[in-house]
Amino acid sequence: MEGYTQKCQFSFFAILMSPKIKSMKPFISLVLMMFLLQSCQKETATPNETAAKTELNTAYGSQAQQKMDIYLPQGRTENTTKAIILIHGGGWSGGDKSDLTPYIDTLKKRLPGYAIFNINYRLAAGSSNQFPTQEMDVKAALEFIYSKKSEYKITDKWALLGTSAGAHLSLLQAYKYTNPVKIKAVVDFYGPTDMIEMYNNPASILVPPALVQGVVGATPTSNLSLYQTSSPVNYVNNESCPTILLHGGADVIVSVNQSILLRNTLQRFSVSHQYVLYASENHGWIGANLTDSFDKIVAFLTTHVN
Repeated sequence: MEGYTQKCQFSFFAILMSPKIKSMKPFISLVLMMFLLQSCQKETATPNETAAKTELNTAYGSQAQQKMDIYLPQGRTENTTKAIILIHGGGWSGGDKSDLTPYIDTLKKRLPGYAIFNINYRLAAGSSNQFPTQEMDVKAALEFIYSKKSEYKITDKWALLGTSAGAHLSLLQAYKYTNPVKIKAVVDFYGPTDMIEMYNNPASILVPPALVQGVVGATPTSNLSLYQTSSPVNYVNNESCPTILLHGGADVIVSVNQSILLRNTLQRFSVSHQYVLYASENHGWIGANLTDSFDKIVAFLTTHVN
């Protein structure tokens, strides 16, 4: 920067002393010189901010699906830059982080100071990668981010945002674990909250008990403990992080009762929360209601991630 300042000063002096400048009318010459000086001072006064950076498909583990996309904002610091981690849905057996890529620009504009991490995790397939594989992958991803906290220049003020199965995983991480960080807030887009209830009372014939059994690897009768430990609602206490729940009243994949169960539990423990019902919406929405969702999310995070 010092070298640039000296160069700028020299260039300004050279222009000032050039015959063309000296031959101009005094007023025009003065205006031009003031403009050049102001431009020069502006350049030298600009702080040397950390540039924005995007890293795609960064591995956080040795398995092919253990990857994340990273979006780091300009001017980030370890004292000021918060983080939001996105977790996609797909019934724990499908979906991809690219499903949430359309949200990235919206989040950058609405939360410009945040670092954004969009993660993949291993998907259940047959007898492979059944519960709690996805839960453990989310935890591993967060531990990886934390291990790079100084390199990424981010604080430990983190929020989680998930859709459907990703919301379930976000809630589970937020309520069940305080390491590597205690999550400040969680955004739940129509996520399952009680796996036993989801098995026993499916939203429709589109989500039969056999589907739940396939990803859990058991029935509630054969492995009640796994269902209980995979249910975010069972980990709510008066220290749980603030939560915003968004659900469609016509959801045929995840019953709105899943959000109502969690809302009632959060109320019982006096946890800060917001429950938003879009009565006519199904499992996801676009347009004005999605815009409204992000309006509410930004307001909620602004209040609680500090």
